Amino acid sequence: MNRIAALLAPLIGRLESHWPRLPDFIHLTRLNRPIGIFVLLWPALGALWIAGNGRPDLSLVVIFILGTIVMRAAGCCINDFADANVDGDVLRTENRPIVTGRVSRNEALQCFLVLTAIGAFLLLFTNRLTFYMAFGAVALAAIYPFMKRHTHLPQVVLGMAFSWAILMAFTAQAGEIPPAAWLLYVANCLWTVAYDTEYAMVDREYDLKIGVKSTAILFGDADKAMVGVLQMMFLGALLLAGLQFQLGAFYYLSLVLAGMALGYQQWLIRDRDVSGCFEAFLSNHWVGLILFAGVVLGT
Repeated sequence: MNRIAALLAPLIGRLESHWPRLPDFIHLTRLNRPIGIFVLLWPALGALWIAGNGRPDLSLVVIFILGTIVMRAAGCCINDFADANVDGDVLRTENRPIVTGRVSRNEALQCFLVLTAIGAFLLLFTNRLTFYMAFGAVALAAIYPFMKRHTHLPQVVLGMAFSWAILMAFTAQAGEIPPAAWLLYVANCLWTVAYDTEYAMVDREYDLKIGVKSTAILFGDADKAMVGVLQMMFLGALLLAGLQFQLGAFYYLSLVLAGMALGYQQWLIRDRDVSGCFEAFLSNHWVGLILFAGVVLGT
C-alpha cells in the first residue's frame, strides 16, 4: 500500500498545484487508505474468474477494478455525510475533512452523487441485468451509515453491500447468478462482519459514549469468540462453494493459508488492544489476496 502511495505521489503533486483542495477530497474518499478497496476488490475479481472459468473478459476486469475504486470512494462520502455530527467525538475520525470544515456536508453529498454517476457510466459497458443489479448496491451503500443509529448489526448491512459485487460479477460475465454464487455471497458477508467487528473494537469506547451501535458492542465479552466463529463459517462457506464450482487443489490450499492468517488475527486481538485490533483489520487485505490467488490457480 505504501508503494502505491509512492507511485501516485508525483501525479497527486501535479494535481494539487492546479487544485489545492485535492488533498481534502482524497481524505474524504479515503483514496490514501486503499484497504477498503482491496477487501472489496479481491472477492469481486475472484467471482469474475470463477464465472469466466478462469478466463474472464478483460474489459470486465478493468470495469470492476475501476468500479470498485469509484464506489468505495462514494461509500466513504456518504458515510462521512451521515457521521458528520459524531466523527468529531471519536479519536480515530476527529480529523476527517467534514469535521474540520475542509469539506462541507453538501460537498460530500455532491461527491457521492458524482462518483455514483461515474460508476453507473462504467456499467453501461456491461449488460442490462448487471446495470439493474447496481441499484441494490447503491441502496445498501447509502443506508449502511444510518444503520448504526438503529441497530447493533450495521456490519451485516455493510457485508451485504460489500458482497454485492460478487453477484454482479456473475451477471456481467455469465449473464446469470448460479445457486452456488450465493455461497460466495454469504461467505463474504460473514467475512465482512468479522473484520468490521475487529474495526469496531477499535472505536468501541467512543461508540458507547456517543450512542453509536455495532457488533463489537453487541458481542461484548464474547467479541473474540464471535469473530472466530464468523471466520470459521466464512471458510466453511468457501469450502462448499469450491466443491460446487469444482475448483482445484490450489484453491483448497488457499483456504488453509487464509485460515492461518485469520488465526493470526485472533492472536492480534487477544488483549483487545486498539492497535492490535486495527492491525488485525488491516491484515484482511492479505486474506483476500491469498483467496484470490487460490481462485486464479484453482480455475
